[in-house]
Amino acid sequence: MNRISLVRLVLGLCICFVTFSGLSAQSTKDMLAEFIDENANTYETVAQEIWELAEVGYMENESSEMLQGLLRSAGFDVEAGVAGIPTAFVASYGSGGPIIGIMGEYDALPGITQSRSAEIDPIFEKIAGHACGHHLFGTGSVAAAVAVKEWLQESGDPGTIRVYGTPAEEGGAGKVYMVRAGLMDDVDVMLHWHPGSQNEASAESSLANKSGKFRFYGQSAHASSAPWRGRSALDGVEAMHNMVNMMREHIPPASRIHYVVTAGGSAPNVIPNFAESYIYVRHPDPNEVRRMFDWVAEIAEGAAMGTETRVEHEVIHGIYNVLPNEALGRLMHANLTAVGGVEYTEEEYQYGETIQSSFPSDVPPIERAMEIEPFEVIEVGQGGSTDVGDVSWTVPTAGLSTATWVPGTSAHSWQAVAAGGTDIGNKGMINAAKALAFTMYDLLTEPNLIEAAQEEFLRRRGPNYVYEPLVGDREPPLDYRASVVGGGNN
Repeated sequence: MNRISLVRLVLGLCICFVTFSGLSAQSTKDMLAEFIDENANTYETVAQEIWELAEVGYMENESSEMLQGLLRSAGFDVEAGVAGIPTAFVASYGSGGPIIGIMGEYDALPGITQSRSAEIDPIFEKIAGHACGHHLFGTGSVAAAVAVKEWLQESGDPGTIRVYGTPAEEGGAGKVYMVRAGLMDDVDVMLHWHPGSQNEASAESSLANKSGKFRFYGQSAHASSAPWRGRSALDGVEAMHNMVNMMREHIPPASRIHYVVTAGGSAPNVIPNFAESYIYVRHPDPNEVRRMFDWVAEIAEGAAMGTETRVEHEVIHGIYNVLPNEALGRLMHANLTAVGGVEYTEEEYQYGETIQSSFPSDVPPIERAMEIEPFEVIEVGQGGSTDVGDVSWTVPTAGLSTATWVPGTSAHSWQAVAAGGTDIGNKGMINAAKALAFTMYDLLTEPNLIEAAQEEFLRRRGPNYVYEPLVGDREPPLDYRASVVGGGNN
């Protein structure tokens, strides 16, 4: 995107205003929704520009710049390059307390691309795609924050809004380094959201996760004429994987371990002198994750000894489970219910049916996009992981999800990339922005809501809690996607 088009987009935000003075709480929320609707075209355009860019973790330069530009134009003070991360930022508006934070992501996933078509149509010239909808995530959070800023500016009420631009959620743990740097220590409540295939706002946990790259070094030789002169680094990786698979029998049932071989040689007739395994370890308890990852590291050393190779490992990321907050979750659920679900046009309905025809099974009705799921409290993490976890152990945190994808769509799929690039994705984003804006307004005007959230937070965290990041003292892995951008494997 050139600078001229960026300026035009930013200026577009300043066209439409509403008047917030002298309104009741419900009327104020109506005006917040009106402000977001009046400026929806700007936000939708920005989101789709970021969809086109599809920049990977720690390399989201233009995507981050666009979101920062929107915030600066709206009157926020923006500090870029925080926590040693060039694409991370903190944007603030207001003064005094309470301080309400909202997070936004904008990194894409490598190795998965797709056009906006309802049928599989990869874009081969691209290296990444927004298969998790982060182009919508970051933009929707900005939309919510700017709307509440307009109310705060006109009302003159005390309070501070902070937008946290959080890069590299997909495997890079950007939020962890921002937490470790103390950037969220004074925040009273933190909000976030995520694209999805349904509308929900529950208090649910996730799996803690620690990942690392295990690099084996051997000795090259001709694989046929003199194999005895070589030592295969790939043998080291394979031996490690075999032992990890034996390990699976003896770890708690809720554990998850998965890996890929990111380097293993280039020619079968050359004994590879370098091989690399990229491995994830997950469990609902971060302490159990720490224990199992150390076990994997010991296995790697044993594999190296057995193959007469050498191994080094680098921790890539480590994240906590999400600490649920029922008080905040119920507040967000009430506001999401007030906003409602995503309404499809006839054309979008047909698009959705075509998308769903690619699903192997368990196809929910498309009408589910219009519904709000019941509120739940899920204490033990299931499924995936997110670096929101570390934030949630630092400040009371809650999130929601809206139907930016066709019901039944899995995250990290071509179907998610496709729908996220259409008005289906845009509509879900605008609904999320409204629900978040309503929640921020409630928290800024009703101190008892913050008190309840903080009481629950302290109770769940426990009295003797001390934060110890799973990444240790390593610096942000700014180059962890470098090989992807360069066309290699990662």
